[in-house]
Amino acid sequence: MIPTELGAELIEQARKIMAEKNVLDEMVNLKKGIIAGELKIAIIPTLAPYLLPLFVQRFTVKYPQVRLVVNELTTDMILSHLRAGRIDMGILVTPLQEHGIKEYPLFYEELMAYVSKKNAAYKKTYMLPQDIDPNKLWLLEEGHCFRSQIVNLCELKKASREASHVDYEAGSIETLRRMVEMNDGITILPELATSGMTSKQLSLIRYFKRPAPMREVSIVVHRDFVKKKLIEILRQEIIAAVPEKVKMNANKYVVPV
Repeated sequence: MIPTELGAELIEQARKIMAEKNVLDEMVNLKKGIIAGELKIAIIPTLAPYLLPLFVQRFTVKYPQVRLVVNELTTDMILSHLRAGRIDMGILVTPLQEHGIKEYPLFYEELMAYVSKKNAAYKKTYMLPQDIDPNKLWLLEEGHCFRSQIVNLCELKKASREASHVDYEAGSIETLRRMVEMNDGITILPELATSGMTSKQLSLIRYFKRPAPMREVSIVVHRDFVKKKLIEILRQEIIAAVPEKVKMNANKYVVPV
């Protein structure tokens, strides 16, 4: 159902009133020295399984009066939910340069090749994007920003995949990893996805020549966002929780989304 013009104005005004109430509640709590409230967060699926375990439990123990409500959503859905006021913040890959959306970078995650022993690139010490055969490359399905980054990194728009015998697109990074391990092929992994790998799995990692390609991970909010203090506390906790190597990464070569 599409609201009338008057209905849309009333809905927008109601959102503003609720936002102002949230601001007042936060101001009162801060005056009392209380960190409390509810924070609705959306995070993209290619980050969630690797980033959330690093900070969620620690945050909830440190701030027991804060309730985190977390959903996995694609980038487009996060932007839509932010504009509609359904969530307070998103954690995703930037830069997006979307009107009305503010981006606050958290860290830079190195992109690495994950190569089957059967693949010619396995013999290489360091990779170049042109070393990747597009017909051997396993990709995420449409709708994932990480897919578009791989396409941009490997310049797949200029290459043909018609010679491939299998046209398969995965729904998760873990599926891509398994496809490489069990078949001939290659994929790209973000740095946090390599944490906890076995020595056998690490032997399939190949780094790109410097400057290494990076993905920029940021908190994003709507320009009229509230709960500024809670979001800032969460931002600090996330940065503190990521590995030191990730904190040291530079933004010299950020692959566009």
